[in-house]
Amino acid sequence: MSFLFPSPTITLDAALRDLAQGSPKARTAAAHALGDVADPTERRRAVDALLGALDDDRPEVRAEACASLGDLGDTSALPPLIRRLDDGAAAVRQNAAIALGTLAQPEGFEPLAQALRDGPADLRFQAATSLAEIDQTRSFDPLLAALDDRDPQVVAAAALSLGAIGDRRAVVPLVERLEHPNAATRFDLAYALAELGDPHGRELLVAALGDLERAWDAVGALTRLGTADDAEALGHALTRKGTPPEATVLAAGALLKIAPHGAHHDAARRVLLAALGARKVHVRGLAVEQLGEVGGDWALAPLDKLARSGKGGELTDAIGAATRAIQARAAAPQEP
Repeated sequence: MSFLFPSPTITLDAALRDLAQGSPKARTAAAHALGDVADPTERRRAVDALLGALDDDRPEVRAEACASLGDLGDTSALPPLIRRLDDGAAAVRQNAAIALGTLAQPEGFEPLAQALRDGPADLRFQAATSLAEIDQTRSFDPLLAALDDRDPQVVAAAALSLGAIGDRRAVVPLVERLEHPNAATRFDLAYALAELGDPHGRELLVAALGDLERAWDAVGALTRLGTADDAEALGHALTRKGTPPEATVLAAGALLKIAPHGAHHDAARRVLLAALGARKVHVRGLAVEQLGEVGGDWALAPLDKLARSGKGGELTDAIGAATRAIQARAAAPQEP
């Protein structure tokens, strides 16, 4: 409720009143907030109010109502959400598809499969994701067919869902489409292949290491492949101009996981330790997290130094967890 009501003393009734009688902005905020209701008795009241809001004359209210109904997880919302797949507003039908995926009930599968075949592009895009959330096995064939969709974003969404499903029958069809004319779609095809353990898209992933929007995902995909060639690519990312700092830190941690004694071992350590002094707290936090996963005794003193500095104040718990993880690894029996 904090999104809508700064005071914790304001009750659910205030949200219900705003949803029924407020301005469009207030109704939208109320529909959003009702998705956070936890008490079972209040949740029923919230669901009933949100079901009514699906007929609101403002699309932004209907869209938030769809999203909140998915968050609340009440299956009585299935039929009205399915009807909203035909809403005239893109945001409403997209959120309806998202909610159906979140509810993950079999009744939502066929309407989404039909939407993937015949719906507008914005709905086809979301249906490709939601189908896999409902039934991975049944969704394989519809998703495979969607790789030939005329919209590049739909192709990308279908590819990513196929990668997430993990069925290696998708490898050949994905490889066959790596020459797709859309650059973003080519990257998503390569990412999906990496999720399936196939390296055919490696060059596309390596090229994306210098892309502000895709570098993080590229590092993750190369880490998943985890071969010597991928370690070499990640090593170059440590000094590559244009690689975002977050991706550089992630690449350093990945290198120490997949090639702990490789050629870029020392450089990866230096990157992680240097990032402890980064200006942005989330970069420092990521470095702490990575050191908790891969750091050794060499990381303990720098972590302690950060904890004692002004830059460590927001990261006290994370530093403590990382330090304990490093110490536990050091105390664990070594494999022969």
